[in-house]
Amino acid sequence: MTERLTIRRPDDWHVHLRDGAMLQAVAGFTARQFARAIIMPNLTPPVTDVAAAEAYRDRILAALGEGADFTPLMTCYLTDDSDTEAIAAGHAAGVFTACKLYPAHATTNSAHGVTDILKLTRVLETLQRIGMPLLIHGEVTDRSIDIFDREAVFVERVLTPLTRDYPALKIVLEHITTAEAAAFVTEAAHPIAATITPQHLLINRNALFDGGLRPHAYCLPVLKRETHRLAVRRAAVSGSPRFFLGTDSAPHVVGAKQSGCGCAGIFNAPHALEAYLKVFEEEDALDRFEGFASEHGARFYGLPLNEGTVTLVRGAAEVPARIGEGDTAVVPFMAGETLAWRFEG
Repeated sequence: MTERLTIRRPDDWHVHLRDGAMLQAVAGFTARQFARAIIMPNLTPPVTDVAAAEAYRDRILAALGEGADFTPLMTCYLTDDSDTEAIAAGHAAGVFTACKLYPAHATTNSAHGVTDILKLTRVLETLQRIGMPLLIHGEVTDRSIDIFDREAVFVERVLTPLTRDYPALKIVLEHITTAEAAAFVTEAAHPIAATITPQHLLINRNALFDGGLRPHAYCLPVLKRETHRLAVRRAAVSGSPRFFLGTDSAPHVVGAKQSGCGCAGIFNAPHALEAYLKVFEEEDALDRFEGFASEHGARFYGLPLNEGTVTLVRGAAEVPARIGEGDTAVVPFMAGETLAWRFEG
């Protein structure tokens, strides 16, 4: 039995660090385990230009303090009237790593998102030309579509024609949750990849209703039935370079989760690697963990692999019931549970 696992220092290719007091409270958890992270731009107001991205990056680094060995990779929040030239200039200057497409009203702080992908024609043509990745929250927002089907319908109605019309556009389908998404990414003759969260590997939609309504298991895309969880799990441990780690860690203060209209988001940053490693061990795929966590994402983005390493050791890691207090009190993923691996650093 493996008792100690050392891998190249990993990256998180999808994380929400929030802002203000919450940023101060949570940024260190991500920087502790990961060398780099793709930072989501859905603040209020959203990060839609270079100046906002640079200012947000500075706030992240200030929250971590001097000497932090962590690189925030900034993204541009797309709107119906995004400035194509400014995006290209921001990418050339090394400010924007990618663009993020939120369908309007699909998730937290997405009200300014894209109402019709056809309005992005010039942006998409430019991204394809300059090799800048497009990161997609892949759900339709039509309320006539069952919430559990919105990702699969997006793959059929939006992603399929998008990959046909822009055959060289680098796409990351974020936080996939369905067998349809996993199959599309696996089989597409297209430069497409997908991030996968720990929660979509470890729990299914039953967790939302386990003995009552469980707001801390609510995220978007919403958890799906067991057959989908197993399909996404197979993709994650397959060794395919098209699948890589993206926590989608998304903290909300306890009161915002436990309310009449609870916010979507699961805060998994404190024990992200331990949670992923649980999956890979259960699937007898420890030899593929480094690729998923540390290599596939960097290669897809065209970035160098990290030089350092991290080590996880077998031993109890107890997840606290709550982290922080007052305006930054959050309930972490797997609160109160004990994981079999411990992050050593």
